[in-house]
Amino acid sequence: MSSINDFSFSFESFLLGLAGLFWVSGFDLIYAILDIDFDLKNKRVFVTGGGSGIGEAITRSFLKQGAKVSFLDFNENHSTKLIKELDTDKVHFELCDLRDIEQLKNSIKNVSSKFGPNQILINNAARDDRHSLESVTSEYFDERIATNLKHQLFASQAVVNDMESNGGGVIINMGSTSWMIGQGGMPCYTTAKSAIQGLTRALARDLGPKNIRVNCVVPGWIMTERQVEMWLTPESEKELMERQCIKRKLVPEDIAKFVLFMASDEASACSNQSFIVDGGWL
Repeated sequence: MSSINDFSFSFESFLLGLAGLFWVSGFDLIYAILDIDFDLKNKRVFVTGGGSGIGEAITRSFLKQGAKVSFLDFNENHSTKLIKELDTDKVHFELCDLRDIEQLKNSIKNVSSKFGPNQILINNAARDDRHSLESVTSEYFDERIATNLKHQLFASQAVVNDMESNGGGVIINMGSTSWMIGQGGMPCYTTAKSAIQGLTRALARDLGPKNIRVNCVVPGWIMTERQVEMWLTPESEKELMERQCIKRKLVPEDIAKFVLFMASDEASACSNQSFIVDGGWL
């Protein structure tokens, strides 16, 4: 015969299981049903690499929340088409090769002049080109670090005064699970991406007294157009479905939704952390 204690344990287990299920799928459910307002209306958002892939989804998502979004990208054709499609005065595009730090800083100044001091920075830009260890030269290593890491520090540095003038702000750095799973074939990329989590923690400590929150969002394998065209095969998709807890391919909007939450006041107690969004791969 079951005792009260047995029932209590079972009921608690049920609640914990329900909570776990809600964490996995509830965010999407609430977002879809309630169309959550994340208090982002008229917030001034700056996105690097905001013209395609995950960055484009982030740009679109902030605009849907009523934010003013500026984004940098080096793909002028794609970004110009996006601007025309969005057709709103709340979005601004700056053509920029962010490996050129002075060009990056000037673009941030231009954005501040147009919309006002930046309040939210999304350090999204990156490029996961495959390369072998044997092929890496000193010059290629420096270029990969400039593409995937260096600009995150200098973009953050450039917006601190803006954020201080607003009484605080949010910086979200985009990481990757690639180094966590020990992915081979791109050592310069995984090196840079692992360093982003260290950078996040250092900035969070230094900028916390200025009321600037700094976090890292760590995507798993997200099915951007580039990923599908270049890397997705029947074999890799099978492996993905075997390893992920959630049996569906993740899309850029999955990352954008979480970024909205982290940028909003709903996440005001979150800083100095890295949040994995990978469908349960790790």
